[in-house]
Amino acid sequence: MRVVMFGYQTWGHRTLQALLDSGHEVVLAVTHPKSDHAYEKIWSDSVADLAQQHGVPVLLRNRPGDEELLSRLKEADPDLIVSNNWRTWLPPEIFDLPTHGTLNVHDSLLPSYAGFSPLIWALINGEREVGVTAHRMDAELDMGDVLLQRAVPVGPRDTATDLFHRTVDLIGPIVTDSLDLIASGKAVWTPQDRSRSSFFHKRSLEDSRIDWTWTAEELERFVRAQSDPYPNAFTHHRGERLRIVSAAVSEGRYGGTPGRIFIREGDGVVIVAGAGARSGRLPGLVVERVRTEDGSEYAATEYFRRMGGYLTGHP
Repeated sequence: MRVVMFGYQTWGHRTLQALLDSGHEVVLAVTHPKSDHAYEKIWSDSVADLAQQHGVPVLLRNRPGDEELLSRLKEADPDLIVSNNWRTWLPPEIFDLPTHGTLNVHDSLLPSYAGFSPLIWALINGEREVGVTAHRMDAELDMGDVLLQRAVPVGPRDTATDLFHRTVDLIGPIVTDSLDLIASGKAVWTPQDRSRSSFFHKRSLEDSRIDWTWTAEELERFVRAQSDPYPNAFTHHRGERLRIVSAAVSEGRYGGTPGRIFIREGDGVVIVAGAGARSGRLPGLVVERVRTEDGSEYAATEYFRRMGGYLTGHP
């Protein structure tokens, strides 16, 4: 088949590599220009560089739909478009152009976690597995019929970084298997169950702000979901932003006001957590390592020399 690829960052790079290895003809690659957005500067393997290394023509676009792009797509005459991590909506005149339409690869188990940053949101929400879905693109973002899915379990101490590496390794096989099914005429497309669908927005700084009324279990996942190189979960101490690099749920139960810097436990410092903490029946969050705004990292027991005071959402 003649294939056009739309994609960006490492997800798009892995997809293009799978297409190049597949034996099908990659006739055009469309990708975004480099961005200064915090979540787009990481996992930033270049689709454009890979395409150029293999003699594949490249177009850079923030958004699709201009006459030059449409003309180049028609000239390329693709049998299939394959998309992964394309950051804006593709119009019908693009996704319906090829004979076999457009196959989108999304890093969640659709219909759950459509949209942006699905691994982070899934870890925050305590999902037991994550994965990758190959589905047909239609007018609704990430809502088209499913062709294939692959899943991996979420371990009790997994970070978003761990889950990224595990799921990105699924991209090559799912792209290869999907193309084989489409080319052979054996593809079976399954409509998504809309009653189970969920859609998540692009993350920003506000989404990393710690709310100490969350339970310790929720906050521990919140910290793991924003592991390096992602922007870390943060709070404020004495008016300065403080990033929480690693944390655990306390063994003891602690009462008081959420955000109180309370007591040492093991290798960390317990912060009172949970809206019901006044009951004294809830565990706290054991902060293990922190990072200050100048990039210095400390063990919590070194940073919090004295107990007392509060961590707050705002200065």
